[in-house]
Order: sequence, then C-alpha cells, then structure tokens
Amino acid sequence: MSYELTIEPLGQTIAVEDDQTILDAALRAGIWLPHACCHGLCATCKVQVVDGEVEHGEASSFALMDFERDEGKALACCARLQSDAVIEAEIEDEPDAESIPVRDFHGTVSRIEDLTPTIKGVFVTLDEAIHFQAGQYINLDINGGECSRAFSLANPPSTGREVELNIRLVPGGQGTSWVHQQLRPGDRVKLSGPYGRFFVRKSAPQGLLFMAGGSGLSSPRAMILDLLAAGDSRPITLVYGQRSRAELYYHDEFLALAALHPNFSYLPALSEEGEGGEGGGAVFRGYVHEAARAHFDGDFRGHKAYLCGPPPMIDACITTLMQGRLFEGDIHVEKFFSAADVQQVRSPLFKRI
Repeated sequence: MSYELTIEPLGQTIAVEDDQTILDAALRAGIWLPHACCHGLCATCKVQVVDGEVEHGEASSFALMDFERDEGKALACCARLQSDAVIEAEIEDEPDAESIPVRDFHGTVSRIEDLTPTIKGVFVTLDEAIHFQAGQYINLDINGGECSRAFSLANPPSTGREVELNIRLVPGGQGTSWVHQQLRPGDRVKLSGPYGRFFVRKSAPQGLLFMAGGSGLSSPRAMILDLLAAGDSRPITLVYGQRSRAELYYHDEFLALAALHPNFSYLPALSEEGEGGEGGGAVFRGYVHEAARAHFDGDFRGHKAYLCGPPPMIDACITTLMQGRLFEGDIHVEKFFSAADVQQVRSPLFKRI
C-alpha cells in the first residue's frame, strides 16, 4: 500500500510506501529535503504537516517536542505516512546542486588497502556506475543488511564503476568493526546513494578552502581531484590534520598534486608530532584551524570553505573562519551524527552549519 505526499513549496507529489519514511521517499524521487543525522536526533529534517496523518517513529523527544507534535511538526527521517498528506519544508535553491535520485547498488569488493593503522581503503566495483557529485556519500549495508552506515565517496565521479570508501575503525562500532575484521576482497555488498548536500559551488568565483581531519579527508579528496581534473584555475587549498604522521594518508599524493598544479596548496597538520617527518614536505604542528589561521594570517575573506571531519574539529574551524571574516553563506559542512551525538547542541543562529 502507498500514499500520496505533496511537498510544498515545490508542489510535487510523490508516492510513499507504508513502511517508508518521508525522507527516504523524497530522496529516491530526486527531491532533496534538509537532513543530517537520519536518526531523529538533530531536528534538521523538521517539516510542517499541513494535511494528513503521520506516525513519528523514533523521533527524539528533544529533537521533536510534544508541543511541536501537537502543532503538526514531524521529522522527515522518522515519520511515516498514515494517509495521503501535504508537508511544507524549507528547501533552499542551490543552482549548483544536481537532483540525483537515490538508488540501490550492488557490487564486489575489489580490494582493501591499509591506508593508516586505523583507516582502510575499501574499493568496490559496482555492477553499474553510480552518478554522484564529488563530496556526496553512500549508505553501506553492514553484514548482509543488519544495519547500514554512511561513508563518503573518496573517488571523483570520473572513476567509473569502482568507488572508494575510507573507513576508520571506531572502537566498539558495529559497522566499522565488521569492515575492518570481516569484510574481504571478493565479497558482495549492497549500498544506496548518493546522499548529501556537500558539493563544490562551481559557479561561485571565490577561492576554495578545504579543511579536513581524520577519515573526513574522503569528500575533500574527491572534490579536489574532480576540480583539478577539470582544469579549475581558482586557488585551491587543503588543510588536513591528523594526530601522527602514520595517520596522514594520501600525503605523497597531495604533495605531488601541489607540485603539478600551481593553484593547489597542501597544508598537512599534526597535533602530536612536530614539523617535518618522514615522507617529505613541511608539516605544521598543531590543529587544522590553527594551521589555516597561520597560513591565511587570520583573514579568510574571498573564499568558500568546505569542512569535513569530527565535530570538535569542525566547531573549531567554524569559529576560526568567522573570526577571520568568513560567515555562514560561505561555509559548507559535512558532519555525520550518531546516537552518541544526541547531547550535541546545534546553534540556533545557523541553519546550515
């Protein structure tokens, strides 16, 4: 059984299966709704139910309070229709965004590489190529579908049917433990995508500043490789941080790209090791936001910033960027949420960061 859902202000009507969330139905129809955690915790996907009945599912009572439910609010990532319905959502017009319907894909693990002591590069050859914008992510089914986990695509769209995922082992994490301990080349896997609103605003004239930490390098790497392959001539800067040199993966690749492309600058930063280190190239001692502040002398005007990494790093970078006169419209963030992030509070001053 399915219901009809009309999404305003777009005026588009889509079919929603009775066991399907509003968000999943919209994304699979190629309609982007604002969202972040997909666990009913962050309230980014809050919509107004204008007409019809919904079941709220696992929406957190903090993200969706009782009085909001009484007023007809719902979280699209959890809500399921109980009748035909009409909702209103805050959908920003993004001229550089592609409307790509989310689909299911199957593939074979072609190889697994140890990128660092804690990060594996998982390469999957899909049965058919996935179309996506550099910076987007997929959901990978874990252990035959027990659950799914989100991982950014580390390869540019031009690589064809083989996709790359950089997966850091999270102690006690069900999904990453399975990848690191059980997944093998030759295994068949299922994934869905593409997801996310993290992509380069190619029509904007500003220079590009990428700030990444840990396995958060995945999306910026895909975006940078895509830009350089297309011959983009704007200044492009990558500031990438890790704790130690052993964790600083794709270091040599970025040094080579910086030598080849005069408009690309690479600034590695280590929070627990000093300058220099094996592998060549000067390494900043400190955190990502500190390295960026030093390089730009505290003035980030004239840039578009793209941030991807752990929440503490992103928060520190946002503060530093704003102190350097860069504000919400020019700061774009990819931050994944989990159930452990339920206590995390997002600033009510900002809609997108």
